[in-house]
Amino acid sequence: MKQLFKISFVLSLVLCAGAVTLLQCSPVRNTTANTPTGNVVFFDDFSGPLDRSKWNVVTTGFVVNNEQQAYVDSSITIYTVTGAAAEGAENGALVLHPRFSEGFTTKEGRRFDFLSGRINTRGKVSFTYGTASARIKMTEGAGLWPAFWALGNGRWPETGEIDIMEYVGEKDWTGIALHGPGYSGETPLVNKVYFPPGTDVTQWHVYSVDWTKDTILFKVDGNLIYRATRPMVEHYGKWVFDDPKFLILNFALGGAYPFKTNGVKAPYNGIPASTVNLIKEGKSKMLVDWVRVTGLPSSN
Repeated sequence: MKQLFKISFVLSLVLCAGAVTLLQCSPVRNTTANTPTGNVVFFDDFSGPLDRSKWNVVTTGFVVNNEQQAYVDSSITIYTVTGAAAEGAENGALVLHPRFSEGFTTKEGRRFDFLSGRINTRGKVSFTYGTASARIKMTEGAGLWPAFWALGNGRWPETGEIDIMEYVGEKDWTGIALHGPGYSGETPLVNKVYFPPGTDVTQWHVYSVDWTKDTILFKVDGNLIYRATRPMVEHYGKWVFDDPKFLILNFALGGAYPFKTNGVKAPYNGIPASTVNLIKEGKSKMLVDWVRVTGLPSSN
């Protein structure tokens, strides 16, 4: 990706063997973040079955990005767990769990070999400005593509997209991005967030975005890792982040972003055989401890 200017991380200058090297600072290793100070407008800690008054379950009626999964409304791909199965989530966890199902055919007649889960709050909960956060852990696997993000209600990309966390199989980093008219592809508004040694996506982390009328701040475990301002965005196109957005949690498999990262063409686009085996063995999951949205503090 061609970067016009490097703004994705806080940079430190370090003298190394007589040369000046730029090191990308990464989030610290904590797995909690300070609770935002605004009013809580949405919260779910998945302490019981999926609350369908808060979440819609999305089923496949479309194919995008050459992804390899069909989204289904099934208790084998979307469910909640408690106790040891929640892997450290205190009150329970949501699990998005892709499955291998060779030859599955959707009602539209499309054929897939993988099933997975996608939920959103569209029509139930949306927000304009504030902080959206989720505590998440994921399993390692090239070509996996789970995400936590927000969309507007209109046509994409005019509606605006905020990618709070995307993971495409390299466990030492996650991606963040803004998309809108004129910047729906690769720009400096699409960036990687690297973890420090010994820390990765397989551990619990809080991924969040602080959104105001002029700035969008991306954080991991409460640490600022990327700042986008209105002038930065307007360098590429129209700022479309003054309208309500709803939240999405999904687990895609393969497709454009994983393929761009790993170059795998077979047995599936962006998915190597090793990951297919992980999915067949039931070992690929995204766990979500909680999701929270808070409004801006009244002083703002």
